Amino acid sequence: MQKLRLVNPTVVSLAGLAIVLFIFTTPYRHSFFDTYEPDGIVSTSSAGAKNSTRAVARVPKGCDIFLGEWVPDDGGAAPYYTNRSCPFIQEHQNCIKYGRPDLGFLRWRWRPSGCELPRFDAAGFLDVVRGRSMAFVGDSLARNHMQSLMCLLAKVEYPKDVSTTQNQEFRTLHYASHNFTVSVFWSPFLVKANLSDSDNGGGRLWNLYLDEPDDAWLPFVAGYEYDYVIISAATWFTRPSLFYESGRLVACYYCLVPGVPQLTLRYSLRVAHRTALRAVASLPGFNGTAIVRTVSPTSHFEGGEWDKGGDCRRTRPYAANEASVAGLDLDFYKAQVEEFQAAEKAAREKGVRMMLMDTTAAMVLRPDGHPSRYGHWPHENVSLYNDCVHWCLPGPIDVWSEMLLQMLLA
Repeated sequence: MQKLRLVNPTVVSLAGLAIVLFIFTTPYRHSFFDTYEPDGIVSTSSAGAKNSTRAVARVPKGCDIFLGEWVPDDGGAAPYYTNRSCPFIQEHQNCIKYGRPDLGFLRWRWRPSGCELPRFDAAGFLDVVRGRSMAFVGDSLARNHMQSLMCLLAKVEYPKDVSTTQNQEFRTLHYASHNFTVSVFWSPFLVKANLSDSDNGGGRLWNLYLDEPDDAWLPFVAGYEYDYVIISAATWFTRPSLFYESGRLVACYYCLVPGVPQLTLRYSLRVAHRTALRAVASLPGFNGTAIVRTVSPTSHFEGGEWDKGGDCRRTRPYAANEASVAGLDLDFYKAQVEEFQAAEKAAREKGVRMMLMDTTAAMVLRPDGHPSRYGHWPHENVSLYNDCVHWCLPGPIDVWSEMLLQMLLA
């Protein structure tokens, strides 16, 4: 099921890998609830809407929504939301607030090759998920997706924070008028992981227990019995790591520890996804849907590395024939798809549904959709000045929820 136009993998330099290593080593300054006041935000739905049903636009049967191109939004539709209408935007994604001058990046829409992708229907989405629950599991791009969805839904209803922890990486929100619960679980490796002592306190080397699902999310998914579990992780696997299986150190990636065999980060990502997907499929009583979202591009820096002038200053998407998935992005993508295919077959035999959210082809064409330098004020002394990994809100990432809605309707 290779959907992308693939090219031969290229060798990725250690300096290139350091882009993502540094990005995810640096903590962001604000939680996405910094501007969120649970007592002051209430549902905007009317009482009569609680039992309403509505027809939601669907793509024709057989249309692959993940293959296509970005085209100008000639209808001139306004963005779904702004930084003033949505309180869930983190500072580093708030491109409009920080003065991004070119707003043309908001005037494109994704058009699949064989059909038109309907615009996001917030009321329709909430009707589809009425009485259900959804969990986002993964790294900061999983959170980026959840925040985008929450902004899209804000025109209909604001949720209440019902989290049972103060840890901002683990949040649960409830849309009361639709009895819809959404959660995010921080688990950048999907499997058990902790910092290693083997680099003499350097704080850069990780222990990855590749055959042990992360307790940060799996017990909660099992206990709450989520209807939808959206799994996405890739970027953190670029960190130097020690690989453990069956409790034994078996290999590492760029660990520089004498006597430890070297394997690649492709190996760790592949095995971690295998472990996570098998764990979900094996949950006792789980009859929900597991959705695997493929890698979001890490390759949009141009003109240098992240710390040597690299930036993403393009103001329009690539045409479909101008860019393709290559290098590390391609390797990650292929591993995710192959592990999904194997897991989906085994899960189907157990009565568990798995779906692939294949967003990579669309997003590799959007180097214009990142915050770049517009996630902070110019005079601020920030470690990462140009962010070419996360996505502006509003921005191209909003198409993920358009795609997700069609998947829920399938």
